[in-house]
Amino acid sequence: MQLSKFAAGAAGAFAAAALLCSPAAAAPRNVIIFVADGLRSHSVTPQTAPALAAVRAEGVDFANSHSLYPTVTTANGSTIATGHLLGDTGDFGNTIYAGEPFAAPYGSRLGDFEDDEMLGLMNQRFGGNYLGETSLLQAARKAGYATAALGKEGPVGVQDVTARDGTGTVVLDSAYPKGGIRLAPEIAQAIAAAGLAPTPPRRGAEFSSGDFRTPGTLKANVEQQDWFVGVATRVLIPRFKAQGKPFVMVFWSLDPDGTQHGNGDSLNSLTPGINGPTSRAAIRNASNDLQALRDALKAQGLEANTDIVVTADHGFSTKALDSRTSAAAKFAYPDIKPGFLPRGFLSIDLSKALGLPLFNGKGAPVRPEEGAYPKGGALIGKDPTHPDIVAASNGGTTLLYLPGPNARTLAPKVVEALTRQDYVGAIFVNDALGEAPGALPMSRIGLIGSARTPQPSIVVSFRSFSTGCADPEMCGAEIADSGQQQGQGIHGTLGRQDTHNFMAAIGPDFKAGFVDAAPVSNADWAQTIAHVLGLPLPARGHLTGRVMTEALANGGAAPAVRPIRLRSRPAANGFVTVLDAQAAGGETYVDAAGMPGRTLGLKP
Repeated sequence: MQLSKFAAGAAGAFAAAALLCSPAAAAPRNVIIFVADGLRSHSVTPQTAPALAAVRAEGVDFANSHSLYPTVTTANGSTIATGHLLGDTGDFGNTIYAGEPFAAPYGSRLGDFEDDEMLGLMNQRFGGNYLGETSLLQAARKAGYATAALGKEGPVGVQDVTARDGTGTVVLDSAYPKGGIRLAPEIAQAIAAAGLAPTPPRRGAEFSSGDFRTPGTLKANVEQQDWFVGVATRVLIPRFKAQGKPFVMVFWSLDPDGTQHGNGDSLNSLTPGINGPTSRAAIRNASNDLQALRDALKAQGLEANTDIVVTADHGFSTKALDSRTSAAAKFAYPDIKPGFLPRGFLSIDLSKALGLPLFNGKGAPVRPEEGAYPKGGALIGKDPTHPDIVAASNGGTTLLYLPGPNARTLAPKVVEALTRQDYVGAIFVNDALGEAPGALPMSRIGLIGSARTPQPSIVVSFRSFSTGCADPEMCGAEIADSGQQQGQGIHGTLGRQDTHNFMAAIGPDFKAGFVDAAPVSNADWAQTIAHVLGLPLPARGHLTGRVMTEALANGGAAPAVRPIRLRSRPAANGFVTVLDAQAAGGETYVDAAGMPGRTLGLKP
């Protein structure tokens, strides 16, 4: 299978070179990858998001779509970029354990991928390209395409993670001009000539309110998004046309994700949660931006030769903070509502259950009995310079690393403690640590591969549930370790409300008016686009997506689909992790996983 992929890639490279060199040949395709961050599949209707709904209706509707787990931004950004599962890319979450502490000003063992400076540090630490794989934009740039990625800090940089000096892929994100990624002077000059501000507008503090006494934002992120749309439509697309180059562009829309995270419609209440007017305005904002891109292509005469693929990195949930079993919820904190879980609750509970001291990511002691809690991650053990456990918080998931020599004996104790908490939905253990009752192997969810970054030892997905509307995916809620208050938006679990992302495509290479019922995922985009463009996409690892041939204009029938159900051996208290998935085209697509009754979307 891999040999045939490489052979096809080599032939495609020759064909692409011929197209670029021969004036008599038909123009190569252009591609726009529009990522609507945090867009749930069922949230798109002609009323809420007309442009998004139009692409789905007129082109291909990927009805059985999937985000990769953990269902967080840069993790899925890495798979959209490379076509590899996370076990190969090593981008296991927005925050991961990276080994030795980083130098000041970071000073932590944890790396945050939603930070451009940290992406550069990760590259330095892990072989010059922490992903270890060639991205689609890298391959396109090498083949002579103009390439660009713009929008949200973090996932934009991931799309061509080695492009930092301004001489190759245009990388322009919400951190610019900070972050260590430079912009070519001629692009900056073109932005000014187009009458745009030199830098994107900043978002207000209300977008990230985590104080239970203060609501968040009541408006969508229109101004910042409009700036990026202006750069794309008034600078980059006309520039690429004038250069006579085909192009591949990634436009990473910050909405609806950012506004759903910070929405002020639902202070400390699970309803309306992320279904209030502010979140709906954010969905419309993303839809309007997609329409602006389509209008620009039409105005430049490029519409007929451009494929547009639309995807979301993950779905979304409303954040919940209740637990009857957690010791962490019983302490008093000055900025947390009594009875609510604080940030770092899993680390606090493991510290108490195992009788080990707790430290923050930089090694400073944390004493919850004094009203303190860790934020973003924690170290557990007697010596913070040699911790027994490193916890990396990722919203609805926490990654646990056991870097010490006692990992194999410690792992079952950690799992046993986790099974006693009512907020735990699913548990996965690194295959190298052996079986643990109540947990499934990490290889079953694509997390064991050729990653350059350290593999997690244990992965924990938190409880998810429906708040009671007619469509459970549209009113999903979950326990999460993040800065948001209860009632604001979050994601990260293996519930179907988080794995069911929006996916659609339209253009000359895709079928029209076609509903694809086969399972697909974010790992399939790069493979499919490389196939369409005839680009070689070399691979270090073997955990790749598939070409979605059934959706292509010249494609065949959909692959056969086989349901999969796995069930762990039960823990002593009866806790089990159940996994529902689908197999198609040689790939596995995970729908949901967790303890029955604690995981939204598990089949009966």
